[in-house]
Amino acid sequence: MSKHLVITALGKDRPGIVNDLTQAILDCECNIADSSMMVLGGEFSVMLLVTGKWNTIARLEETLPNLQEKLELTLHCKRTENREFGESLLPYAVDVISIDHPGIVHHLANFFSTRKINIEELTTSSYSAAHTGTQMFSAHLEVGIPSDSSIAELRDEFMEFCDSMNLDAVIEPLKN
Repeated sequence: MSKHLVITALGKDRPGIVNDLTQAILDCECNIADSSMMVLGGEFSVMLLVTGKWNTIARLEETLPNLQEKLELTLHCKRTENREFGESLLPYAVDVISIDHPGIVHHLANFFSTRKINIEELTTSSYSAAHTGTQMFSAHLEVGIPSDSSIAELRDEFMEFCDSMNLDAVIEPLKN
């Protein structure tokens, strides 16, 4: 029976972190099932879902304090279980682009939260517009919409919300 461990790490970015971290996981005979890695400012950040037998997960947990010191990372880990889906959810993708201003992520989260729609994944970035240099914002969300929801009504409400915040947005079924 496979066990699961979530590992997060944060530390000064430098070449070789991914190699060293993944080598330690491999050495403990564990597997990376899901991951997200990126550089934020000058910091490297990673979230990993690691799977393995109970004893290999335990071995990995035991190595983390030494690995943290060796790699100069702040590591946290937590055991987890397979995700259980209680109700039927429809996977949708949401893409938003706007002139950057404070509160966009919060307002998006609030829109979905008040409708009991779970945000499964959220990626944001800011960048300078090509010709004007205006600071822009983009977000990509993957959400789970309860299957008993009216998609047409939700889409209308979302587009009205986006218009009120001056956001260009698209909400559509997630294409795998």
